[in-house]
Amino acid sequence: MRLEGKNALITGAAQGIGKSIALGMAQEGANIAIADVNMESAQETSLEIASKGVKSTAMKLDVSNHEDVAHVMKAFTEEFGSLDILVNNAGITRDGLLMRMKEEDWDAVLNINLKGSFLCCKEAIRIMAKQRYGKIISISSVVAFMGNAGQANYSSSKAGLIGLTKTIAKEYASRGIRANAVAPGFIQTAMTDNLSDEVKDEMKKNIPLGVFGTPEDVSSAVIFLASKEADYITGQVIHVNGGMYM
Repeated sequence: MRLEGKNALITGAAQGIGKSIALGMAQEGANIAIADVNMESAQETSLEIASKGVKSTAMKLDVSNHEDVAHVMKAFTEEFGSLDILVNNAGITRDGLLMRMKEEDWDAVLNINLKGSFLCCKEAIRIMAKQRYGKIISISSVVAFMGNAGQANYSSSKAGLIGLTKTIAKEYASRGIRANAVAPGFIQTAMTDNLSDEVKDEMKKNIPLGVFGTPEDVSSAVIFLASKEADYITGQVIHVNGGMYM
């Protein structure tokens, strides 16, 4: 129970990697707020988490809207009393080659993936600085370091998260706030399940371990960073990619 009594807000946690992080943290004793634009799925996940014996609630949140973020953060602290852990997980893709990429697709991805994390960090730090304690963990990506054809917007947004994370770590260490990031590689999700065996085999050739990661591989790294064991770690990136990037 490494997170017993801690209160965590996780964005984009209704499904996928975010849900895995939420379930893993709940298993370690944390109380969880599922903040997501999909309220129906968020409520389902919240009920599943509450069945583990911790407090959980679902909150509708558009991370790209400052007023929305401020409202959710205020509601969270009123309900839970403190904000100990923020996980910036909400993210979208709008893939396309650079010369064909629409400006609105660039803006949409940067608004959710990077601006959204900035807004959530800004409001969370107001709370954490007063507490003189807090853990901020942002979900980046291997493509932030390698680039990826067809993902100029996504790669840029995830690279921006690294700069944001390191800056927060330097600015707010004196207030007891730690900021770190996790950069997943190819993770086994519903999207990868739909790929043909040929495509999967080709992707795995770039992974020294020869397999896709699981959402639990990512959540384990996040839980470690959120725990007391990682109290002397800040401004760092944990790569979870099977050796794809070293």
